Amino acid sequence: MINVALFGLGRIGQMHGENLHAHKKFNLKYTFDIDKNLSKKISNKFDALPIDNPRTAFQDKNVDIVFIASSTPTHINLINEATKYKKIVFCEKPLDLDIKKVNSCKKRIKKFNPKIQLGFNRRYDPGHSSIKKDLKKGDIGKLEKIIITSRDPAPPPINYLKVSGGIFKDMMIHDFDLIRFYLHNDEVESIYSIGSNISDKRFNKIKDYELASCILKSKKGVQCIITNSRHCSFGYDQRVELFGAKGMLISGNKNKNETQTFTKNNTFQKKPFLNFFIDRYLDAYKLQLDELAAYATKRKQPISSFEDGRKALIMANAALDSLKQKKQIKIKF
Repeated sequence: MINVALFGLGRIGQMHGENLHAHKKFNLKYTFDIDKNLSKKISNKFDALPIDNPRTAFQDKNVDIVFIASSTPTHINLINEATKYKKIVFCEKPLDLDIKKVNSCKKRIKKFNPKIQLGFNRRYDPGHSSIKKDLKKGDIGKLEKIIITSRDPAPPPINYLKVSGGIFKDMMIHDFDLIRFYLHNDEVESIYSIGSNISDKRFNKIKDYELASCILKSKKGVQCIITNSRHCSFGYDQRVELFGAKGMLISGNKNKNETQTFTKNNTFQKKPFLNFFIDRYLDAYKLQLDELAAYATKRKQPISSFEDGRKALIMANAALDSLKQKKQIKIKF
C-alpha cells in the first residue's frame, strides 16, 4: 500500500479523502487541518490518524505521498518541506497566487529532484483526454482552433471570491492548462482578454468579474478562445471543441442521465446537465489518482506537473494585464 498524508479537509480535501480511502492502492495514514475538530472527525471517517503538525508526516519515512488540498497560500511552504523530505507531492491548483513565490520555489526545490503532480483534473476527463488522443492520431489534420466554454452553475460564496485571486487565477486557470494540453509543444505566445459584470454587481465591490473571455494565439498560429461565466442557469456547462483542417472533435457536457423525452410540446428533450464540478469530473478525479499511484510505484511521469501549474499562472497573470491595459499581451514563460 502507498501511504498518504492529506493536508486540508475543506470541500475539495474531503472529496480527495473519500477517493483516497476507496482506492485499493492507497492507505490514508494521516490527515491534517488547522481545524483540529474537523481533522479528528474526518480522520475517524477515513480510518486515518489526525496530526497537529504537518512535520509529523514529513518526518515519517513510511509516508510516500504528501497530498496538498489546503488553502492556496499554504501550498508553496508545504511543497518546500515535502520535497526536502523526498516525498512525492500532489498539489491542488493553483500553486500560489504570486508567480514570484512559485519561481522561487522552483529554484529552491530543484536540488531535491522533486516529484510533483498538479491537480489539473480536467486533463484526466475521459472526454477531454479522448479528443487529445484523436488529435494526436491526426483524425482532424492540423489543429487550427481550440474553443473552450466553462460556466459554473453559480458563483462560490463571496468570502471565498475575495481571496480566490480572481476569475483568471481561480477559474480560467483550468482552461489555460487545457489549452496547453492540446497544443502540446506549441506554446501560447499572446493573449487578449475582456471581463464584465452584468447580472451580479457584487463582483464590482471585490474588483473581480462574473464574465470573462480570452483570445490566445500559439506560436504556430492556432487560435484559442476561452469563455467563462460564474453563473449558468442550465447547469455546469463544460465543452471543448478542437477544429482542424480535416474536421472537428468535441468533448461535451454530461447530463444527469442519457434519457430523452419526445412529446407534442418538446422534441429531443434531454435531462439537465450535472450541476456540480465534483459530479461532472467524478471520473477525472479517480483517474487522476490512478496516475498518482503509477507515479509512486512505477515512477511514471504524470501528465500534469509543477511546470504546468507555473505556466498556467503566468497565463492568468497575462490575462489580467491584458484586461487592465486593454490590449494584446505577449506571454513569456
